[in-house]
Amino acid sequence: MNTKLGLTGSVFALAVAGAVLATAASAGEWFDRGGSVKDAPMAESGRSFEWSVNGGLMTDYVFRGISQNQEDPSWFVGADASYGIIYAGIWAAEVGQPFTSSDAEYDIYAGITPSLGAVSFDFGVIYYGYANQNSVTDVDYWEFKAGASTEIQKISLGVTYFYSPDDTFEVGPSHVVEGKIGYSLPKVWIFDPSVSALIGYKDNPDLNFEYTYWNAGLELAVEKLSFDFRYWDTDVETIIGGKNLSDERFVFTAKVALP
Repeated sequence: MNTKLGLTGSVFALAVAGAVLATAASAGEWFDRGGSVKDAPMAESGRSFEWSVNGGLMTDYVFRGISQNQEDPSWFVGADASYGIIYAGIWAAEVGQPFTSSDAEYDIYAGITPSLGAVSFDFGVIYYGYANQNSVTDVDYWEFKAGASTEIQKISLGVTYFYSPDDTFEVGPSHVVEGKIGYSLPKVWIFDPSVSALIGYKDNPDLNFEYTYWNAGLELAVEKLSFDFRYWDTDVETIIGGKNLSDERFVFTAKVALP
């Protein structure tokens, strides 16, 4: 990868994330594990057991601005459970990893979601695993997460920090900051529409590598179904197999969640 706008994008990403956190501190549910289809549930206050399953299809699996399936369509499935402020879950998707021959990613995660006034927090850990990998170095890795979110009328605001002590391919530590904003629109026919945008910054200090990524999109929800139309872009080039996997792109996702 070659950084094209690293410094400017990084400063902008941190500024937005800081502003979002400041707003949240002064003011529900909002944190993201990397994209529009990877939203883990916020556990409600109180001590009731909740569970859900989900699955669907996406025209491309994009994580932090980079295609994970060689720009091809991908399936995904997941399951979540919570008890009070404690949650745990698993999520999996089809990937195309040319360097590892892995054909599926699976994420296992857990955490707690305490709240203070109008601000909800999320402290958790995520394990990213890759099935059938044959890489010389280990592709699997851990991340720790700390986030804060709030909702002001129909506007959702959130910021999340991710830290990995040893990123994928054993390249050393990584730091990720993401800021997100969303707005619920009035109902249109049978659909409950909403718009959202995210900006993120990732830094691998041992590699002297950093980049900024962002997305914006529209989601239409009806009953147990949701349809997401999202634009992604980054300020880096990731050329693999003649394809720029971090170039701008539109991604469509269809998802069903039960119960």
